[in-house]
Amino acid sequence: MRGLIKKLGPGLLFAGAAIGVSHLVQSTRAGADFSFGLIWALALSTLFKYPFFLFGPKYSMATGETLLDGYKKLGNYVLVIYLILSLITMFTIQTAVTIVTAGLAIELFGITTNITIWAAIITFCCLIILLVGQYKFLDKLMKFVIIILAISTIVAVFFASINSSNTIEISQVFPKDQVGIAFIVAFMGWMPAPLDVSIWQSIWTLEKKKKEKNINDNDIILDFNIGYLTTIILGICFIALGAFVMYGSGESFSNQGGEFAKQLINLYTDSIGSGVFIIIAIAAFTTMFSTTITCLDASPRAMKITSRLLGFKKVDNYNFWIIILALGTLLIFIFFISEMGFLVKIATILSFITAPFYAFINFKLINSHHTPKNCRPSLMINILSVLGLLFLTFFSVWYLTIL
Repeated sequence: MRGLIKKLGPGLLFAGAAIGVSHLVQSTRAGADFSFGLIWALALSTLFKYPFFLFGPKYSMATGETLLDGYKKLGNYVLVIYLILSLITMFTIQTAVTIVTAGLAIELFGITTNITIWAAIITFCCLIILLVGQYKFLDKLMKFVIIILAISTIVAVFFASINSSNTIEISQVFPKDQVGIAFIVAFMGWMPAPLDVSIWQSIWTLEKKKKEKNINDNDIILDFNIGYLTTIILGICFIALGAFVMYGSGESFSNQGGEFAKQLINLYTDSIGSGVFIIIAIAAFTTMFSTTITCLDASPRAMKITSRLLGFKKVDNYNFWIIILALGTLLIFIFFISEMGFLVKIATILSFITAPFYAFINFKLINSHHTPKNCRPSLMINILSVLGLLFLTFFSVWYLTIL
């Protein structure tokens, strides 16, 4: 068991990045509004995105390069598109995850109710952890965080199920109104994560390879599968929490991060009992803190590599990008906090409609001559990939036609 835990790393970082807004916010809302009626959306999204996330660590282990290096070989235009999309979304996504984390910190620690101050504290703590400890410390931290997250969430679901008096609906539904459709877009776009996280996964895989010289391909794939399965199980858990505790309560959720965090924890403790407040609070906070720190680490790593590959030597620096991201996040808190709902909507829609682009590029790269023939996907994975491409493209085109 100790040997297995030592080999884990990039997969848990993927889980830490994925289990955030998509789980705590979107999955809980899915359960609150539709009970278990959107399990189909979670199942299809995680199934059809699986191969495209898998190609990240597979390509890195096969070539010793990140997906971004592979994109360069396919053409500079791919990197330019990635750079533009990242600059549009990375500050908004970082702010979105930080604002929910800060709201939960207010409920858990108190001290001050000023969400901007808590955002600054959390961002500063993450920044110091990453600048001082870098990947090695992050790797160890995430093993601890994910274990706490999994245990506390499962315990919370257990208490919710035995104390719930709600009628549980398991019939699957498809929203037909504009609000419901918009929610499905956000839910599926970030479930279990946006597809560009596959790039982060490839970067973390190489970092793990540097740290653990004896790690092999099977270890990396096992690690990824454990992380991916964790995102699915906890996604179902958060849907269950929403269904057991909130479904039919008549409560409407605030779009403000701090108020949402307060509503979330209060609804849980009111229905389950104040005695489990600490379990709920720890589960929620560790969920969002893990997302905040992994996003703050991954985006600068990706931007550093992209800058190098495109020849922007003056900004080819991890420390430069992580400080820029941290400062940009805090500036949004200070000057654009009232527009967060709109900014997050843009980020989630972009994640949804750009999924076919990342899926196609990853599929093309892993099956190209740039990947050793013996490391290319099996026929079954390629069939699932084609089905996934059709699924993601259909839903993106469908959504754009009804806007």
